[in-house]
Amino acid sequence: MTLRRVATTLGGALLAAAVLAACGSGSNTPASPTTTGDAGGKVAVVASTDVYGSVVRAVGGDRVDVTSIIDDPAKDPHEYETTPADALAVGKAAIVVVNGAHYDDFATKLVDSAETEPQTIDVSALSGLEAQVPAGEEFNEHVWYSLPTMKKLADTLAADLGKVDAAGAATYTANAAAFGTKIDGLTAKLDAIKTTHDGTAVAITEPVPLYMVEAAGLKNVTPEAFSEAVEEGNDPPAAVLQETLAVFGGGVAKVLVSNAQTESPATQQVEQAAGAAGVPVVKVTETLPAGVTDYVSWQSQQIDALTTALG
Repeated sequence: MTLRRVATTLGGALLAAAVLAACGSGSNTPASPTTTGDAGGKVAVVASTDVYGSVVRAVGGDRVDVTSIIDDPAKDPHEYETTPADALAVGKAAIVVVNGAHYDDFATKLVDSAETEPQTIDVSALSGLEAQVPAGEEFNEHVWYSLPTMKKLADTLAADLGKVDAAGAATYTANAAAFGTKIDGLTAKLDAIKTTHDGTAVAITEPVPLYMVEAAGLKNVTPEAFSEAVEEGNDPPAAVLQETLAVFGGGVAKVLVSNAQTESPATQQVEQAAGAAGVPVVKVTETLPAGVTDYVSWQSQQIDALTTALG
């Protein structure tokens, strides 16, 4: 499928605002710590995508009620149009987790429209990665592929949930520590790749997996104009496409890491060129694949696939 990168429509934002205006308390008081009704006395948390929702569940366990707005691989955060149900969920939430950096603007608009002012965790801001971007280069907003960032998120969730639900504070802290240990295991896998394959050239279809690729010590040789065009939903110029195809014909790239959720004629040509050259293709995704609910298992499978391809 081809997922196009466009902003949430004004109509969707206005619909969300209208619903919240009708359902809000009429004040700017924070959301109730443990909402009743649908949340069943649990802490209500909304995540912009199921990736973040899975981390909330890992930390919150059965003390939280999680709503992930993007919960289907067929939904694209860049073009998602909000629904009244989304607005109601945010209006009831004590905590909302967003990626930020214009990746999921629909969620930011829902928070801005909510009269209840839920506690918001902006993961891109939390990461601190944007400050490390050299002048003139663009920030890679796909921060859930940064393992240190996900550890920070777990710790932040534990602290924020503990403030809302003091009785569960120790549980949240312990769960976040356990999650962090599992992340350390993933980091060890990437370190092992780096030890064996440091500097190995790989290609990508778009920047989604770059934090993983860089942590593994691999070198991205894809023309930047190609991956940027794919990310924006545009067709790369013919010369750029040919330059990209050449990294396989010349035996430069040893692996192609392709975003399975963003396909186009250009990415299909690149995958075909990789196949023709005997270059393994590793498929990654932006959100959890169908049937997968756990962040660590998902990332572990992708890192293992990369390890196998390089080996």
